[in-house]
Amino acid sequence: MSDDATGDRAITTRRVSVNGVDLAVLQAGDDGPLAVCLHGFPDSAHTWRHLLPRLAAAGYRAVAPFMRGYAPSGLAPDGRYQTGVLALDANALHEALDGDDDAVLIGHDWGALAVYGAASSEPHRWRSVVAMAVPPGGAMGAAFLGNLDQVKRSWYMFFFQHGLADLVVPANDLAFIDMIWRDWSPGYDATADLVHVKAALRDAEHLAAALGYYRATLGDGYRDPDLDGIQAATQQVPEQPTLYLHGADDGCVGVEVAESARSLVGPHVTIEVVPDAGHFLHLERPDVVDDRIVEFLS
Repeated sequence: MSDDATGDRAITTRRVSVNGVDLAVLQAGDDGPLAVCLHGFPDSAHTWRHLLPRLAAAGYRAVAPFMRGYAPSGLAPDGRYQTGVLALDANALHEALDGDDDAVLIGHDWGALAVYGAASSEPHRWRSVVAMAVPPGGAMGAAFLGNLDQVKRSWYMFFFQHGLADLVVPANDLAFIDMIWRDWSPGYDATADLVHVKAALRDAEHLAAALGYYRATLGDGYRDPDLDGIQAATQQVPEQPTLYLHGADDGCVGVEVAESARSLVGPHVTIEVVPDAGHFLHLERPDVVDDRIVEFLS
């Protein structure tokens, strides 16, 4: 393992093979319950650089994989890039890293859907769930049917279905990604994050993999019919105690979508809006968000 000078406790790197894919994994802490942190798009495992040391200090063995298809993790030999298979990967990580029933799941963006699916499909593995930026209970899908403001915010999802995206997104050193971060988290200086994000997506095959999640969701991208069950689980509300956090100024998923989820979940789900934060709320206000996550998990 190699050390990464991030936080008071070192973040190390390792490789773990799950479901036929070689994943690069960041880790902080060597003992305690397993905490699996899953990133979204366009992002990388470095998005958890603040939270991993905090979780380690709280007694967790915290890990954050680069999701399948995101460099330096490997490409999927079976071509599966769906939120359902991300949930399978999370459960496989639990197995590979000797997790027990005190393990916890944390996810942001696509990672949020993945933790809903993992926790719902194999609830015996996970004690608690934390999610951010994509609310539970299918609220996002419902918003597409009656919230034109959200449809407008989600224009990029439809753009990704067109082959032109394969030319536009990588142009000018992935300037499209810079734009997305500016729009989704207004006022946040993402310079440090974008170095890692672009490294994860710069290679054409890895970028195609990242776009593949959208093409499998809304377009004619490859879908594995064997994943139908766990794919459906990504829209379910986990039965475990769940904390959902949403930035008040999120330019990707409107705060009203998060508010609408309140009627779709039970009393075991806590929904909170974080003021003065956008889509990448855990990076914009790490002290507030990390404190709340550690408090909830405790």
